[in-house]
Amino acid sequence: MPSITANNITIEYDTFGDEQNKPLLLVMGLGAQMIAWDPDFCQRLADAGHYVIRYDNRDVGLSTYFSDHGEPDMEKLMMDRMSGKTPDVAYTLDDMAADGMALLSELDITQAHICGASLGGMIVQAMAINHPDRVLSMTSIMSTTGNPDLPPAEPEAMAALGSPRKDDPEHAMQRSVEVSKIIGSPGFPRDEARLREKGLENYERAYHPEGVGRQMAAVITHGDRRPGLNKLGFPCLVIHGNEDPLVPVTGGIDTHENIPDAQLMIIDGMGHDLPMGAWNQMVTGISDITSVETSLA
Repeated sequence: MPSITANNITIEYDTFGDEQNKPLLLVMGLGAQMIAWDPDFCQRLADAGHYVIRYDNRDVGLSTYFSDHGEPDMEKLMMDRMSGKTPDVAYTLDDMAADGMALLSELDITQAHICGASLGGMIVQAMAINHPDRVLSMTSIMSTTGNPDLPPAEPEAMAALGSPRKDDPEHAMQRSVEVSKIIGSPGFPRDEARLREKGLENYERAYHPEGVGRQMAAVITHGDRRPGLNKLGFPCLVIHGNEDPLVPVTGGIDTHENIPDAQLMIIDGMGHDLPMGAWNQMVTGISDITSVETSLA
């Protein structure tokens, strides 16, 4: 997979499809490498007429790490935010959004369709708000707006997300299975052999658990995106599962309600993952939104 220098960091990325097709940037979630966008899912998007670009966010996978900044003090960050102080973080969600835009620039892509899952959904929302002239359409999957009044994650789901990651391949494989049992999609088959394979693939590609805390710090200090979302003027799609214990479906509904003329796709039985059984539905929805006439000027 190639890497490129953009926004003063190294970004690892790869592509699917013909570069003459509609550019579609995929942004993954908290602590997740770009390979969490399954190659077969990416190929389906490519077959639907997209030039698909996936990449590792900063502090995960094979992109630049920010280890010199150490582990964030989450309690202090929350206290600083509530008291009106500027939190001291390694980077912000806006920085992470700028990474994706800089990657597109280095690839000579002026405008693109953008799609993000979970934290990636928050990042593409920030891209859309901060760089509206670069965005043709936005799809936000299993994400939320930063609205502080929305219901929180279920405690068991938060515990699963924050469960220890050990420098051990067997643990990585088993953790993949156990986390899926808690936050995965109850309405779709769970392939434990595939989950173990994916867990090992992620571990062998890059073991960097400390980046999760810094990415989380960027999330909790970003604030409420609703005022910016209300100003968006291009096609948007919100996809969410009605069985999501980590980012409840109310987050997707709130996102939809705060984007003018946005479309909403609620997937029955989907939790906080991208189940193979829902791929066709998601690819169709994304393809429909990227087919809406938009200006390339």
